[in-house]
Amino acid sequence: MRTMKPVAIVTAALLATAWSVHTFAQATASYPAKPVKVIVGFPPASGADIMARVIAQKVGDALGQQFPVDNRPGAGSSIGAGIVAKSAPDGYTLFIGTIANAINASLYAKLPFDFARDFAPIAPGGSSPNMLVVHPSVPVRTVAEVIKLAKSKPGQMSFGSSGIGTLPHLAAEMFNGMAGLKMTHIPYKGSPQATFDLMAGQFELMFGIGSAVMPEVKHGRLRAIAATTSARLPAMPELPTVAESGLPGFEAVTWFGFVAPAGTPREIIVKLNAEMTRVTATPEVRQQLAAQSIDAMSSSPEQFSNYIRDEIAKWAKVVKTSGARAE
Repeated sequence: MRTMKPVAIVTAALLATAWSVHTFAQATASYPAKPVKVIVGFPPASGADIMARVIAQKVGDALGQQFPVDNRPGAGSSIGAGIVAKSAPDGYTLFIGTIANAINASLYAKLPFDFARDFAPIAPGGSSPNMLVVHPSVPVRTVAEVIKLAKSKPGQMSFGSSGIGTLPHLAAEMFNGMAGLKMTHIPYKGSPQATFDLMAGQFELMFGIGSAVMPEVKHGRLRAIAATTSARLPAMPELPTVAESGLPGFEAVTWFGFVAPAGTPREIIVKLNAEMTRVTATPEVRQQLAAQSIDAMSSSPEQFSNYIRDEIAKWAKVVKTSGARAE
């Protein structure tokens, strides 16, 4: 048997490497060459699902491939996230990351993935505001009055939420901490029941999801006190924010964005980001999202990555202070 000479070995290795690079370049240049699955960790008609379908359809139309949405709800979207974390990093399986994933990083004692390490952020898609609302019988109309009333009877005022560890729960816990309050938490299994019981006067206040509580505010069944966004809501410009009402720095919004498994080629990430940024800037998409109380968002992959890391750190502090743990 002839023995390959060292020079021949090196030459063969270089040729193999060159071929691999060439094949990789061809694959990324022709991306997407087949349908791209978008996994959502929440049920159909949820905010994350609506945002995913609106943007994915437009991106798919522009790139000439389908971007079908696959709903895999459960464990605060951790089931869907776990599936994508184990998927091939080739750009053909994406995930809709949300504020829930940032919270889950500290809410769950153990997850089979690290959201900051095992995913490559592509682009944000949108965000939905939360609102501090009270039952009309509660004698308050400002954040300062809420704080004063709660301090006058520590532990006696109650707030509801859509569940332990959800943004409405932790927004209230952050409010407690920043204002030096002690209010009692009443968790529900979802926003609709919590909203219904607040209207029935079962508890005093809630940091409700805008899309769920805004109709009730307009019909006078709830009273809006403040928005949890950094700026006032375009739909309710007369409503102040919590931050401008005496708690500077307070912000709690539900955000959604596209991420891919870590290791996905940079070229694919950039290509998807460019198309998603273009799509979210169109009046048609902005109007479709706004109809569902979702404000379109866009940024570079790096900016989105930094935003996610900041959110993970921010809510980890709130989770620790509140003592919240996944059910």
